[in-house]
Amino acid sequence: MLLAARRSAAEVGGTVPVGSATGAALRFIAAAIGARSVVEIGTGCATSGIWLLRGMRPGGVLTSVDSEPEYQRLARKAFVDAGFASSRYRLIGGRALEVLPRLADGAYDMVFCDADMQEYPDYLDAALRLLRPGGIVAFDNALWRNRVVDALWREQIDDTAAADPDTAAAAELCDQVRADERLVPLLLPVGNGLLTAVRQTP
Repeated sequence: MLLAARRSAAEVGGTVPVGSATGAALRFIAAAIGARSVVEIGTGCATSGIWLLRGMRPGGVLTSVDSEPEYQRLARKAFVDAGFASSRYRLIGGRALEVLPRLADGAYDMVFCDADMQEYPDYLDAALRLLRPGGIVAFDNALWRNRVVDALWREQIDDTAAADPDTAAAAELCDQVRADERLVPLLLPVGNGLLTAVRQTP
């Protein structure tokens, strides 16, 4: 089913599915915290959603948000083909920053983001509201093909060196997570970097 989801992503273009290492990490995290309720920002064609559902508790529900109807159509088919009942996932169309405020505060065990990188800092703010204490937020592409590391190195040499907008947003996100005393972060060097953080109990 994962291969079929990847083929769908290649056919429609515009979305890059998570790799196997990133997917395995997501499944592990979901299983480790016994996730029953997960928000995914960026449905894509369901590759990451399948990994998450495989790690979640039986009966757990994945809420996945995407602005592209075609991605969600293909994702729904992928979930059905993977054997997940329709009660296990909720697909919501629309811009994430408009949809997320409608979701309940502190009601989610995990938030995974693989969407518009320039909105990552805003997604972090939303995730902190959505997560229960002890919940985990995870961001794909946190190293962005090593461009974040390269940009930091360039800044040490020449503080006028400008990063591209996606790289700048990923670097800003890393700074936000590191500075937030509510979070215990861990950057996993899988795929393009998976930045994770536990929301501590107040």
